[in-house]
Amino acid sequence: MPASPPRTRSINRSICTVALDRTFDGISEVRIPSDFSSNVADIIGSCNGLLCLVDYTNNIYLWNHSIRKFKKLPRTCLKNLNYATLGFAYHSQNNDYKVVRISSTSWLPTLPLPLSEIEVYTLSSDSWGRVGIDFTTNGVFFNKNNLLTTPLVSGALHWMAVKSEGEEIRDCEMIISFDVNSEEFRKLAQPHGSIDDNTINECLASFKGKLAFITYGHSEQLGFQHSIWVMREYGVVESWNKLFVLPFETPSYCVAFTEYGSLLIFMDLCTALENGKFQFLLIDTETRQEKRDPDIQYISTVAAFMESLVLLDGANVVSY
Repeated sequence: MPASPPRTRSINRSICTVALDRTFDGISEVRIPSDFSSNVADIIGSCNGLLCLVDYTNNIYLWNHSIRKFKKLPRTCLKNLNYATLGFAYHSQNNDYKVVRISSTSWLPTLPLPLSEIEVYTLSSDSWGRVGIDFTTNGVFFNKNNLLTTPLVSGALHWMAVKSEGEEIRDCEMIISFDVNSEEFRKLAQPHGSIDDNTINECLASFKGKLAFITYGHSEQLGFQHSIWVMREYGVVESWNKLFVLPFETPSYCVAFTEYGSLLIFMDLCTALENGKFQFLLIDTETRQEKRDPDIQYISTVAAFMESLVLLDGANVVSY
């Protein structure tokens, strides 16, 4: 079951909506057991029944609703959090959990590229530690993944990145992965021929456990389109396979893939801002059947969720 997004209510408490994976029919609404100072929280990711959340003042939380425990993480060891992207992962070798935070001094990839600071939180030690990145390029700038959560595939988190070479910025030319076990970064090549003059932006997702590369841009006909590639064999560039192209008449944004491979789309931002009505579309990528307006009422971050008994112990843990 995917857990859709926390959202603000008049009672100053955020809500998670739990919905069926195949249909996104709402099952229940769960009140998050914390009064966020900003009244709003986003989902960073979900692993084995643990949800990782961040509020708008950069506080991070782990939450296991099944055992009714909620943990606030220690404060960051980074100096600047003006622009930060986050990922949440299961550390399989040690049966542990990690949160990765990458912070830049600016949200714009201008020369010289803003410096990136990277820290990793480990649940077992309840502490943050700094991590470096060593590439031959002059600079690396990590892009946020729009509404999609940072994908965890084959034990690694993945981001799109901008790099500089000399006095030029080569926009979104590479995918950067972070191996959760070794805490090392590496570069992955994006699909050959996936970017052209019609491309507006790119993002990454997990599609049925495999890395997916999504481009959004103008269609050769009237309107827009999403093109989705999947890496059939992880780390093998030649295994990128273009699965499908989804056309839309109006601007649209990928929100999430369900565990069954259906794609949740958020449509027509301009109209939504004008009349306050948000339109979502759930697309079965095999049959292309569409379900309009599933049980989601707000612009949302979405993550797959399963019940579990994973424990949360140590400091700053609240039982409720």
